[in-house]
Amino acid sequence: MPMRNERIRLAKTAGFCFGVNRAVDMLYKMVGDGEKVCTLGPIIHNPQVIADLEKRGVKIAETPKDAPEGYKIVIRTHGVTEQEIREIEELGRTYINATCPFVMKIHRIIKEHSLPGTVTLIAGDSHHPEVQGFRSHCKGDSFVYKDCEGLEALLEKNGDFSGKMQICVAQTTFSIKEWEKCLKILKIHCTNRKIFDTICSATNERQKEAEQLSVDCDAMIVVGGRTSSNTYKLKKVCEKNCPTYLIETAKELEEIDLSGFDLIGVTAGASTPAGIIKEVLFTMSEILNEQTPNSEEMSFEAALEESLKSMSTDQKVLGVVVGIAPNEIQVDIGRKYAGFIPAEEYSNDPTADPMKELKIGDELNLIIMKTNDVEGTIMLSKRRYDSIAAWDNIIKAEEEQTILEGTVAEVIRGGVLVYTMGVRVFIPASLTGLGRDEELESLLNKKVRFRIIEVNQQRRRAVGSIRSVLREERKAAREAFWENVQEGQVYTGKVKSLTSYGAFVDIGGVDGMIHISELSWTRIKHPSEVVNVGDTVEVYVKALDRENKKISLGYKKVEDNPWEILRRDYPVGTVVDATIVGMTTFGAFANIIPGIDGLIHISQIADRHIAKPQDVLKIGEVVKAKITEIDFEKKRVSLSIRALIEDEEAEIVAEAEEAAEVAEAVEEAAEVAEAVEEAAEEAVEDSIEAATEEAIVEDVLSAEEEKSE
Repeated sequence: MPMRNERIRLAKTAGFCFGVNRAVDMLYKMVGDGEKVCTLGPIIHNPQVIADLEKRGVKIAETPKDAPEGYKIVIRTHGVTEQEIREIEELGRTYINATCPFVMKIHRIIKEHSLPGTVTLIAGDSHHPEVQGFRSHCKGDSFVYKDCEGLEALLEKNGDFSGKMQICVAQTTFSIKEWEKCLKILKIHCTNRKIFDTICSATNERQKEAEQLSVDCDAMIVVGGRTSSNTYKLKKVCEKNCPTYLIETAKELEEIDLSGFDLIGVTAGASTPAGIIKEVLFTMSEILNEQTPNSEEMSFEAALEESLKSMSTDQKVLGVVVGIAPNEIQVDIGRKYAGFIPAEEYSNDPTADPMKELKIGDELNLIIMKTNDVEGTIMLSKRRYDSIAAWDNIIKAEEEQTILEGTVAEVIRGGVLVYTMGVRVFIPASLTGLGRDEELESLLNKKVRFRIIEVNQQRRRAVGSIRSVLREERKAAREAFWENVQEGQVYTGKVKSLTSYGAFVDIGGVDGMIHISELSWTRIKHPSEVVNVGDTVEVYVKALDRENKKISLGYKKVEDNPWEILRRDYPVGTVVDATIVGMTTFGAFANIIPGIDGLIHISQIADRHIAKPQDVLKIGEVVKAKITEIDFEKKRVSLSIRALIEDEEAEIVAEAEEAAEVAEAVEEAAEVAEAVEEAAEEAVEDSIEAATEEAIVEDVLSAEEEKSE
């Protein structure tokens, strides 16, 4: 077996807790005594332990009825519901209660304090058997929330359960830090409350130790079942500080590259047996010992790094550039040997180009790397001199907590590398300030501001945090925001998250909430019908709670108000195409425009008497109707189909009367024309008669004149 590896640090609290150890020992003893044993559900959440117990004849029953005859029933460590215990007793079966003492204590608390008029608030996973057991003992209403956001949503939905006593407990493996956040909310909103500290003390110690270990180490290995609640929470605690891997067996270590980590922490869940932990430690030691090179196998660069540790100040020299070539820079260091700087020793910045940056006569601070007496040359390094000087600046920056700037040059496992002052600084993914769904690649080649939070001079290793700078900047932005914000101000923000009751929007370092009723003038079931996470929206400050730092935002615009649209575009008398959406005994409701329904009274549906609206109309039918009345104050619109029918009848009558008038006029005109014609004929006849008489007279006169002659 390899010697203990100095790169591994094991948590003192790793492995079985008291309750788990008690239950597992109980089972192994019963099996060893030859008893037939059946557990109600898995005794613990560890597949390896369960598999070993099954090999020894232990059965698992999902319900009391599933337990084989002749087998003793053992209650799992997480406990079961009160109804299941009652069912076992009614079946007359023998059972042994291996429920964790901490869990049983919570059962007693709820039984004692829960009354029909109380509300029990449980922090935890609603699907976990432990929580299901808690709820079975509640005599009044019970609610489960998984984090502080869920608690806030629960309280807002239920009006803080005003007038009722609240019993507040937590799952034994609930996150300590999350519980502390929840306590602040409970103390503000639940004035008639009883809060009980029910998180297991072993869980508390285990999480605190794991968190500290994850801060001190470069990576963490968490050993335990993937379905185990406390193991999952250990991973969540650790991964905030360093790369964290959850494994169930030592074999899974083969898929993890540990070569890039100097110090690795190991912790284990409460359901992880000592045997598995020992196997993991043994395997890790073997892997790490194989990865540690001996002195003969050290690379040339590593050997140079070792030699630099013992360098004295006389190995630092000042050189003057006398020649520049693509592969090297020639310098004069005032000695008989010719000095040169290999291109790769010019700068830590891979983009640096000495051909563009240098000119003959420039002075450079250098370190002697190697002297060749035979060839009369000295190999020098500007990169290493810059690194030493830069490390001095890095150490000073850590001490003074100076904010540095650098460019993200590379994305690696667990974080990113940032170049600043010629030094590579590692920033873990959890300290980049990115959200869970954001990719590290989004930072590549971007300038970032960060602080140095850890320096290991011996290993030339620096760790930075972008998040700490962002946090301060956001804090300053929030303070400036609250100094200047006023109700009615308009902001452009980004939708950060959605809940069933609204959308949270970042309006410049401060989050405000648009209530679901403020998202649309029409009724919607979920905010996602209007906005999505990542959307850019324009909002206005509707209300401010400066004391609790809460902002209510408005999103609906006045011009989009359907009643304003109705006022503008649909005055009384307008004929609309309306869709029937509802029926009552006194009429039918029809949608005019989105958000506004009008009533067609039964008397206005037809021009005859009908018994009910369904005799004429059906849901979904589109009908033409006339707006006969609008009450903007009471938000009511009256419609009429009958009015259109009457209008059509009136129009037909009017057209008929007009046609009759036209016919009468035509007839009168014809009579006038006939009279004119008759008058004209009489006039012609009179004219002919007069002409004839005149001609006769003339003829007579002419005859008389002839006679007289």
